[in-house]
Amino acid sequence: MLNVLIPLIWCILSVIGGNMHKVPKVKLGIDVLLEEKLDLIRGKRVGLIANQTSVNSKLESTIDLLYRHPDVELVALFAPEHGIRGELPAGTKVRDYIDEITGLPVYSLYGDRMKPTKEMLKNIDILIFDIQDVGSRAYTYVYTMELAMEAAHDAGIEFMVLDRPNPLGGINVEGTLPEIRDDRFPAYNVLPIVHGMTIGELALYFNDVLNIGVKLIVVPMKGWSRDMLWEDTGLEWVLTSPHIPTPDAALCYAGTGLLGEIKNLSEGVGYTKPFEIVGAPWIDATSLADELNSRNLPGVYFRPIHYKPFYFRYVGEVCEGVELHLTDKHAFKPVATAIHILEAINKLYPGRLDFE
Repeated sequence: MLNVLIPLIWCILSVIGGNMHKVPKVKLGIDVLLEEKLDLIRGKRVGLIANQTSVNSKLESTIDLLYRHPDVELVALFAPEHGIRGELPAGTKVRDYIDEITGLPVYSLYGDRMKPTKEMLKNIDILIFDIQDVGSRAYTYVYTMELAMEAAHDAGIEFMVLDRPNPLGGINVEGTLPEIRDDRFPAYNVLPIVHGMTIGELALYFNDVLNIGVKLIVVPMKGWSRDMLWEDTGLEWVLTSPHIPTPDAALCYAGTGLLGEIKNLSEGVGYTKPFEIVGAPWIDATSLADELNSRNLPGVYFRPIHYKPFYFRYVGEVCEGVELHLTDKHAFKPVATAIHILEAINKLYPGRLDFE
């Protein structure tokens, strides 16, 4: 009998211990809003900018939580790039439509229109933004937020941000401000490549340096500290876009995402590990891995890899290159690493990189 009971007890304790370990260390802004600060939106007509990442610490949708709450009047949804459910590919225009689940209007903020119109906001008292960022300048969600802040100011309504962690942490900052301005997105011009701010901190920063002047409310997280990467928060990751399926992809994207601008280099998009792979048909995997590993870059090991993209650049062709294995994520410097990758490729294959 003991031979049966002891393994059974051990299994039960393991399950209990595993569940205890998975309790998030961080409470998100949406958790804090509903548990402690509901009076901020009680009795107000609410518009919500959201997508598939808009979940609480239990992975429950912010859209559903607000729509079903008896003390919240959710009246409209606003969709960033990829749509409110995250189903659209990068760069695809989002259309206006009626959400089948809630019956609410969904207004596009990515397409012919990039920010809400006064007509869309006329029956809204407070516009809420609750979307997970990836910590890199090259991501559109923060620009959607900034433009919506401008629209809220012009409409004379409040703007609320439900804070979320920066998956790259709040310490590392890399890169300079852009040399070429982008007049479509004012916020782009005031950010380095890796900015080290949470989405709530970005809103405060934009409101100040861009002189937006909107009545801004940031609902803070609880339990987050600047030295936390995503894996330190205890939170589950929801893919922020089709090519950022994991926190490691987000961490690498801040650097290798820049390499996507080189027309004859694959950054892994179209294969199973986007932004964690760099290669091309004309590269020798072992030579590139040896060259990069000889540089002893912090927090990363380069493994030779052969792969054949399923779509996008070099579809159907065998590429050789390197896979980035993050051995110390806190030490890893994505932008510096990307620069070393470019230097190494240019050293081995002078003049082969196509920057045009």
